[in-house]
Amino acid sequence: MTEAPNTEQQKATSQDDAISFDSKAYLSRLTRRPGIYQMYNSAGEILYVGKAKNLKNRVSSYFRTTGLNIKTQALVSRIADIQVTVTNSETEALLLEQNLIKQNRPPYNILLRDDKSYPYIFVSSEQEYPAVRFHRGAKRHKGRYFGPFPSSGAVRESLAILQKIFRIRQCEESFFKNRSRPCLQYQIKRCSAPCVGLPSVDSYQADIRHAMMFLEGKNKAINTELAERMDQASRELNFEDAATYRDQITSLQQIQEQQYVSGSSGDADVFGCALKPGGVCVHMLFVRAGRVLGSKVYHPKVSIEESESDVLAAFIAQWYLGSGREIPESIITSFAVEDKECIEQALTDKRGKKTVIVNRVRGEKAGWQRLAQTNAEQSLQSHLASKQNTYNRYLALQDVLQLENIPQRMECFDISHSSGEATVASCVVFDRNGPLKTDYRHFNIEDITAGDDYAAMHQALTRRYTRLKKGEGKLPDILLIDGGKGQVSQAVDVLSSLQIDEVLIIGVAKGSDRKAGLETLIMADTGKEVTLRNDSAALHLIQYIRDEAHRFAITGHRARRGKARKKSSLEGIPGVGAKRRRELLRHFGSVQSVEKASVEEIAKVSTISRKIAEDIYAELHPDP
Repeated sequence: MTEAPNTEQQKATSQDDAISFDSKAYLSRLTRRPGIYQMYNSAGEILYVGKAKNLKNRVSSYFRTTGLNIKTQALVSRIADIQVTVTNSETEALLLEQNLIKQNRPPYNILLRDDKSYPYIFVSSEQEYPAVRFHRGAKRHKGRYFGPFPSSGAVRESLAILQKIFRIRQCEESFFKNRSRPCLQYQIKRCSAPCVGLPSVDSYQADIRHAMMFLEGKNKAINTELAERMDQASRELNFEDAATYRDQITSLQQIQEQQYVSGSSGDADVFGCALKPGGVCVHMLFVRAGRVLGSKVYHPKVSIEESESDVLAAFIAQWYLGSGREIPESIITSFAVEDKECIEQALTDKRGKKTVIVNRVRGEKAGWQRLAQTNAEQSLQSHLASKQNTYNRYLALQDVLQLENIPQRMECFDISHSSGEATVASCVVFDRNGPLKTDYRHFNIEDITAGDDYAAMHQALTRRYTRLKKGEGKLPDILLIDGGKGQVSQAVDVLSSLQIDEVLIIGVAKGSDRKAGLETLIMADTGKEVTLRNDSAALHLIQYIRDEAHRFAITGHRARRGKARKKSSLEGIPGVGAKRRRELLRHFGSVQSVEKASVEEIAKVSTISRKIAEDIYAELHPDP
C-alpha cells in the first residue's frame, strides 16, 4: 500500500435516542469506496466495527426492511451515529477493522480473550555446543525458532523427546560454562556432556542438525541418515557407535507410531467451528512439520454472525491480524470462509509469504479437518450442558413462562419410526443439573396404525403417566411434546383422563422451514402460541431437551428395528451389499470387530470407500 488511509468522517446528527437516526438521508450521501464503519449509540459508545469493499452497499444492508436476524435488528435499533473511514483497499480496511476491534472491544463484534504469546523451541546458532530451550516472547536472539506450540506442556514434551533421542543439552549458559564434570543428565543418558567436551563439535552439531530435522518433520530423512551411519560404524567395527545409532532409530520409530495424526510435511492451523443456539465453539489444531502438536478451544462472544462461515471469518481475522501471532503457510477450515480472498491477502502481506485458506482438502489434511470439527462439536455440547449454563437457562425459562418457582423437573416426548416400522417413543428427563439419564425411558409402540404419530404419542403418555400416577416415579413440573397442536391434544387428553392437572404442557412445533430458532411454543393451558427470540436462553434450554428426546428416540428405534429384522447389523446399510459384507467380515473376522473399528480402519478394506466407511460407522454408532 503506497499511501496512508484517507479519513472521511460522515456523521448523522445524534439525537436523544437511536430511533431518530435518519438512515435514508445518511445513506444518500455515503461513499461507495472501501473502508470501515463504526456504529455508536446515543451515549457515544461504540457498538460495532465493520469493514466493507463498498461502504454504501454494506451499511445499507443493515437498514433493509426484511431479512435481518434478531441480533442485527437489536444492533440497528440502538444506532444513533455512524462514522466511516475510507481506505485504499478492502485489505487495508480489514487491517484497520482489527486494530479498532482490539482497541475498543465493541459489544457486537466477535471478541477473543486470549492475547498471551505462544511458546516456541529455540536453537541458538551462536555457540559450538548450542542448547535447545523453551522460549516465549520476542525473538531477539540469533537462531532457529520452532513453533508456535499450543501450550508449555507440548513444548516440554517435545524437549523431552529430543533429550532422549539426540542427548542435546538444555541447561542454562551459566550452568554449562562452570561444569568440571558431567551432570546427572549425562548419567541417565539424556545429555552427551558437551560441557566437558566429551562429544566432538562435529558430532554434537550433527545431533543438533538431526534434532532440527525432527522438529521440521523430516523423520524419514533422519532414519535414512542414521541407518547409513550405523552401517558405516558396523563396517568399521565401531559397535558402540552403531548401537547408539540403532537406539536412536528405534526411538524415532516409536515416536512416529505414537503420533495419532501425522503427515509428511507442512505447517497449518486447522479451525473447526460449531454453532448452536446459545453458543459457539472454535477448536484449533496446531500442525507443524506435519505433526499435530496440540489444540486450543475457544468459546468467543458472538453477536450478529449468522453462520459458521461468518464466525470463522471474524475469528481468523482477529486471531492473526489483531495480534503478533505467527501465521502458518496454510489455514484449513471446516467451512468456507466469508471474504476469503481479502483475508488471505491481508495475512500474506503481514507474513511476507503466501498464506492460503482452504476448506476442501484430502488425505491427512482431511483427517486434521475432521478432528478439529469433531472436537468443536463435542466441546460446544459440553459447554452448553454445563451446570451453571443450565441453571441460567432455567432462570430464563421461569421468567418467560412467569412461573412462581424454577422448574425442578421436565420431561420431553418424541416418536421415531421408519415408515411406520418399529415405532419407538422416547421420554427424556431433565432436572436443575441437566439430563437425568437414569430416568430416561423407551416405549415400544404396539397395536396402532403404522405411521400414526398421534396414537403413538397417546400410548406412550398413557403408559408413562399411569405408572407415575401409581407412585412409581416423580411427576414433572413441565411436559414438553415434540410436535404441534395434534400431539399436544393427545397429552391433554391423557393427563385429563388420569386427573393430573399440576403439570404444565407445552408443545414445541418446528417453524415452516424447520430451522432452529424459529420454533413455536404451544401453551396447552391457554391455547396461545408463543415465539421466543432466537437468542433466548429459555428457548435454548427447550431446544436442547427437544434435541435430546429426538436423539434418544432414534437410538431406540434403530435398536428395535435391528432386532426385529433378526439380521446382521451390517445389513440394511446403504451401499453395503453381500460382497462388501463378506469383505468386511474377511478383513475384521467378526461383526463385533467391525463395530469396534474406526472410520479409518474400515476404509482400509479394499472395496470400501471413505464415504461408505463413514456411512457404516454412522449406522453402527448412532449419536450417543
